[in-house]
Amino acid sequence: MTVSATDTGETMNVLNTIAEHKIVAIVRLDDLSIAQHLTDALVEGGIRIIEFTLTNPAATETITDIRRMVGGDVAVGAGSVISVEQVDAVADVGAQFVVSPVSKADVIAACLERDLPAMPGAFTPSEIQQAWEWGASAVKVFPANHLGMRYIKDVLAPLPHLRLMPTGGVTAENLREFLDLGAFAVGVGSSLINNAAVAEKNWDQLRKNARQYVEQLD
Repeated sequence: MTVSATDTGETMNVLNTIAEHKIVAIVRLDDLSIAQHLTDALVEGGIRIIEFTLTNPAATETITDIRRMVGGDVAVGAGSVISVEQVDAVADVGAQFVVSPVSKADVIAACLERDLPAMPGAFTPSEIQQAWEWGASAVKVFPANHLGMRYIKDVLAPLPHLRLMPTGGVTAENLREFLDLGAFAVGVGSSLINNAAVAEKNWDQLRKNARQYVEQLD
């Protein structure tokens, strides 16, 4: 794993966890009252990195609850972070990494000040490199489903120092190829955390979904 000059302390510990376990489960739900049951199912299925998006205002409180529940066994982060104020808010409740759909220099700088890995979103090689130069720990290539899996390899060929996390369109069927083509990790949302299964509180199905993804890492 390439180490950036900005990767220090707790940031490096979290990055090592992501580098080892590869799959960032993205929880973007209207109702987070089931977050503990969902987390249990994901963890029992082998998931070790979970992101709660700030599209739900209850996400900060949920991060606190889930951090307390999982202890040090699972990395818990915040997604859809787009302002310095949000970085401070999620840092204060114990988020261990920050993901954003966009790249903003001030947001990345705030993450560095709080010793949080910043994973901003970018689309083109120029945007990705700019995010890296601003201090990103990894770059969320988003939305990856519009780019294709080989895009990761094409970007890394001239820019091998980057850590790329494709998000959007990653499935259990193509996960292995994304990683084989050089992805540092992948972000997975609704294809893993199926809305119908969540609505039915079908934790067995969600546990099976998680195992199906984790099995692709072997």
